[in-house]
Amino acid sequence: MTPEQIKLVQDSFKSVIPIADTAADIFYGRLFEVAPQLRPMFPQDMTEQKKKLMQMIGVAVTNLHQVDTIVAPVQDLGRRHVGYGVKDEHYDIVGGALLWTLGKGLGDAFTPEVETAWAEAYGLLASVMKDAAAEAA
Repeated sequence: MTPEQIKLVQDSFKSVIPIADTAADIFYGRLFEVAPQLRPMFPQDMTEQKKKLMQMIGVAVTNLHQVDTIVAPVQDLGRRHVGYGVKDEHYDIVGGALLWTLGKGLGDAFTPEVETAWAEAYGLLASVMKDAAAEAA
């Protein structure tokens, strides 16, 4: 990612923080709408899951400029997801739901440049998770 893309992600995420609960609701609503087969992978009560999602995104976004500091935790996350039944193709579905959610949450501020930056950020993290998952399998 370029420094400009990192700044776009970090700046746009500041607008998501105040609506984090709503963003998590929108994200999971969209995820289960486009991929209902993924719903059984999650607990019935999604309260904690939603908090974990927003915390994980926050940590990743905050550290995009020093990505080496989050590689090991992201790898651990990828390895844990193997046990949940997550497959490579699920990452694309999640990425699509994330971008869709950001588009809904940010509105006109979700410019093509911001979308590209978020796609890069998610692609980077998903790649690290998938590589770690492949090694764990």
